[in-house]
Amino acid sequence: MPRKLPTPNQTQRWLLFQLSGLLKRNPLMISRWILRWAIVGTICGLFAALYWNVLELMIQALHGFQGPALLVLMPLAGLAVGLAIYFLGNPGEIAVIVDNIHFHGGRLDIRKNPAMILASLASISAGGSAGPEAPLVQVTGSFGTWVGDRLKLEGENVRSMSLAAMAAGFTALFGAPLGGAMFALEILHHEYVLEYYEALLPAIVSSCASYLVFAGITRLGIAPTWHFPQYHLNNIDDFALAVFYGIIGAVAGWIFMAIFRGCDRVFARIPGPVYVQTTIAGLILGAIAAILPLTRYFGHEELDSVVTASFSVNFLLILALAKMAAISVTVTGGWRGGFIIPLFFTGACIGKAVATSIPGLNPALAMICTMAALNAAVTRTPISTTLLLAKLANITPLTPILFASLVGFFLSPKVPLITSQLKSGPKAVVE
Repeated sequence: MPRKLPTPNQTQRWLLFQLSGLLKRNPLMISRWILRWAIVGTICGLFAALYWNVLELMIQALHGFQGPALLVLMPLAGLAVGLAIYFLGNPGEIAVIVDNIHFHGGRLDIRKNPAMILASLASISAGGSAGPEAPLVQVTGSFGTWVGDRLKLEGENVRSMSLAAMAAGFTALFGAPLGGAMFALEILHHEYVLEYYEALLPAIVSSCASYLVFAGITRLGIAPTWHFPQYHLNNIDDFALAVFYGIIGAVAGWIFMAIFRGCDRVFARIPGPVYVQTTIAGLILGAIAAILPLTRYFGHEELDSVVTASFSVNFLLILALAKMAAISVTVTGGWRGGFIIPLFFTGACIGKAVATSIPGLNPALAMICTMAALNAAVTRTPISTTLLLAKLANITPLTPILFASLVGFFLSPKVPLITSQLKSGPKAVVE
């Protein structure tokens, strides 16, 4: 079934509403809104910097555990994760956040933050294959809801404030204000219906404020995150290669989702409280990391090893499959975190394996396009994925990345991994 597009009447109503809203608001009111978004972004950036520094200290403390010691450390970390969830409540995952945006007026529950913070810190610092994007988005988004309630906002204004804060959380991690803002809006939908884009300006303003604060404190996001070889678009054939890599990334996305759903079914059958599942997941993750150390952690540092080191094709493919399994066990086993950067790591492994096996291919183009297609296939975010990867890898030509992202998106399974992306809740009237 073809994806739905907004009807002319829907588009006209939306554009007329935006125009009438701008005409009604005087400059003083506009300045007040910009100030609110900037303040929210600033506070979100401060929290993200604090979270990141605490996470770095915990990673440094636990990084020394290697080999067989991981078979003890990671089950204990899983037990800690499970106990935090058991006693403080289940904070949910990104699917819950998407569902709240659709059906709960854009409100995220701030009471879930203690469980999310503690569980995610234990998950990520011990070496789970999940990144901090999910906890950052949950905490910052719920703060945006809290601010909206304090300001007595209603309707779409509350949702826009939550989305602006979510964008600030994404931006703090990725160091890309425009890409982070787009990702916060784009991940909400599987069907490309014109919804929530009235929150684009609030998201961008909040993201810029968050980026300045986070980068100023941590010094992250200023330079490229990963050191890819230089790539210049000099040949029209590169677009055909981008489509080729997009197909490979889409196939990898299908494989990942099959592994993920299989792990989900297995963990759903494990009886007992949640800490039983998280402990078993920790044991499995410890075994995988003991054999393949590069599968440990979420790939922020480890991806550079894939880019710069000379690995065989077989090793890269085995590493990619093991990383898919590690991501799936981490998330479905009850550990807390997001899978965006881990998917980038997986795509880099597959892309470099392809470039290594076929002489004459540019490894930078192969890796970045496969990363883009795999992430777009799984998260359904082709536009923001292109923007994020261009910034993270310092790849200037956007167009081949966009081609690969779109191929990954259009060849992805009909039912997305984040099933709540299929849903579209009733739109509230903007006050």
